[in-house]
Amino acid sequence: MGNAMMTRLGKIFRTAAILALPLVSPEAAWAERIKDLASVQGVRNNQLVGYGVVVGLDGSGDQTTQTPFTTQGIINMLAQLGTTLPTTQALQLKNVAAVMVTATLPPFARIGQQIDVTVSSMGNAKSLRGGTLVLTPLKGADGQVYAQAQGSLMVGGAGASAGGSRATVNHLLAGRIIAGAMVEREVLTSLGQGPFVHYEMNGLDFGTTQRVIEAINREMGRGIAQAVDGRLIRVTAPEDASARVAFMGRVENIEVRPVRAMAKVIINPRTGSIVMNQTVMIEACAVAHGSLSVVVNTEQQVSQPGALSGGQTVTTRQSDIEINQQPGTLMPVKAGANLADVVKAINALGANPQDLLSILQAMKAAGSLRADLEII
Repeated sequence: MGNAMMTRLGKIFRTAAILALPLVSPEAAWAERIKDLASVQGVRNNQLVGYGVVVGLDGSGDQTTQTPFTTQGIINMLAQLGTTLPTTQALQLKNVAAVMVTATLPPFARIGQQIDVTVSSMGNAKSLRGGTLVLTPLKGADGQVYAQAQGSLMVGGAGASAGGSRATVNHLLAGRIIAGAMVEREVLTSLGQGPFVHYEMNGLDFGTTQRVIEAINREMGRGIAQAVDGRLIRVTAPEDASARVAFMGRVENIEVRPVRAMAKVIINPRTGSIVMNQTVMIEACAVAHGSLSVVVNTEQQVSQPGALSGGQTVTTRQSDIEINQQPGTLMPVKAGANLADVVKAINALGANPQDLLSILQAMKAAGSLRADLEII
């Protein structure tokens, strides 16, 4: 009897544990790490850019008669290599293309580290496929050279032409060189100022900022984190460099449940795109939307005079204007408290995306749409 009772109690406890799991998992699913919500002040990327020349193209390079900067770039490059050409000489270079080279220098990049580069045509080349970028200095915003780029391009496309016809797959005028640049100069990056490290929130939300501060103080110690404003958080960190790195590694992995985002509807009238987040709500309303079309037809009419009247032929225009308006049916829209209900209610109108732009603006003006409209 005792063993049977223990077995039954074990089953009850296991069932209770299984039923309790859904109560915890949604809370954990909504949590985000601090590294996803904020960034360390001063730790950022730096953009690099340079002008270079791609060689080795199969007759698909720039037409140098229309792009003189390509010829000038080749003359300057050959002059640095010990070959002097007269600037007045006309060069026919079908296998060369002038390009812009861009790269992103990550924080804490050291001399000798390799980074990826993007190469883009700036002339009238037909394709960069199969080309090789010649040594190109990459400069920062201060005009200093921070990296040198060189290597074979990877172009994710293909093309062919014959008899005046041309077929192209994907884009042939831009490519990548993986690990194509080597860092030659370092950018000084400091982890904080004195005893403090500042975290910048990705978005301005006072509630989420307060939750991040509470989470840091709960995990790392009371009074460690303080708010400077709604976006900036000041955190007291160890002075020693290695201890500070370990401290920041713990901070950035603390999980925080952010406050729900502001209800917003993004509208792109050029493409008819409408995107809304999960906090959008609508109140009950009635919508009627009819389509209006105006058609104007213009015809040329010629008036011929009599054979012996001595008159002249006169050409006149006659316009016919037709206005058609389809009656709109008044349809009730049910209130929706979540995104699924909102989508279902809007789809019930049967309107196309262009009509929905006007309907959503009218619903916002009437106070039935609980969200901010942003037109991009």
